[in-house]
Amino acid sequence: MDKILFRNFKIVSHIIFGRGCFNQLADILASQRTDQGSAMVFLVDDVFRQKPLKERIPLQKQDLLVWVNVDDEPKTYYIDELTRQIRTPMAQDPARSPAGVIGIGGGSTLDIAKAVSLMLTNHGSSADYQGWDLIKTPALYHVGVPTLSGTGAEISRTTVLTGPQKKLGINSDHTLFDQIVLDPELVAGVSAEQRFYTGMDCYIHCVESLSGTYLNAFSRSFGQKAMALCREVFLEDHPDSDDQLMMASYFGGMSIAYSQVGICHALSYGLSFVLGTHHGVGNCIAFDQLEEYYPEGVAEFRRMKDKHGITLPGGLVSGVSEKDLNTMIDVALVLEPLWENALGARWKQIMTRDQIKRLYVRM
Repeated sequence: MDKILFRNFKIVSHIIFGRGCFNQLADILASQRTDQGSAMVFLVDDVFRQKPLKERIPLQKQDLLVWVNVDDEPKTYYIDELTRQIRTPMAQDPARSPAGVIGIGGGSTLDIAKAVSLMLTNHGSSADYQGWDLIKTPALYHVGVPTLSGTGAEISRTTVLTGPQKKLGINSDHTLFDQIVLDPELVAGVSAEQRFYTGMDCYIHCVESLSGTYLNAFSRSFGQKAMALCREVFLEDHPDSDDQLMMASYFGGMSIAYSQVGICHALSYGLSFVLGTHHGVGNCIAFDQLEEYYPEGVAEFRRMKDKHGITLPGGLVSGVSEKDLNTMIDVALVLEPLWENALGARWKQIMTRDQIKRLYVRM
């Protein structure tokens, strides 16, 4: 009998949750400041540049605050640029070598923080590490502080990047945050539309995980809990919806840690690479066309969409050239584990290029 090998995966080792827990960030970082010169690098979504949160960041005089822009999804060249920006002052003063990286923002900002923490300890370009388990040197100590809920970036071993040739994550146990700070107060004030799109990322995680061929009791347990929380938030108007959605994001991310996402995410990557469509929006556009694969999930998604008055962008692919359409298909097809999870080991016989093209043309 062949030996069965079970996946042995890491999770975030330290988690703090609760309203107001962001105020403990200084104490959390103190344990990593080995001497008075220990510097922390704060990578913060520039949407907070003029917001009160700026004054709450526990900066010390030797620390570096870098405002990051996520109008576009993270690109490998942007990660490389940020890494050089951080290394330059540190190289001039070796005593300021960073002791850690702290990402404060939504999923894209958290992905940037994860990627930069990796590239500060690994040589070359971040594009060199797009794939599975290519990172050899552990990242710097890094902390994630989400200000949006749904992407699961805070718990994921992936940092999703768009490179010169593909959109593909740096998938590694070293990518995982060492600490996450889950403070529901930080998501207050998010626009209803943004909240819906990031929340649907979590919901779609659950649909794809719970219906996938990789499903097991571990992923099912987390996925079912995340799904129930999403329903409370988006169908029942739960009074503690910010807290609920933050935990749904965590559980949804844990569900795919021992499973995978599926067709929607694969197609969304193609939309993002060619058209620059943001991940949450792209997921919703793609998922709305996948009734034949996820009938119950799409029907429920449409009820959530109608309840919250969301109108999805349409006609995205109508003016796309044949060359760009083929690029979208190529990008989607790179993500083989997603297709296998959705359709099984014989997925290549089911999901042809023509079938993927047909789906894209409808978006």
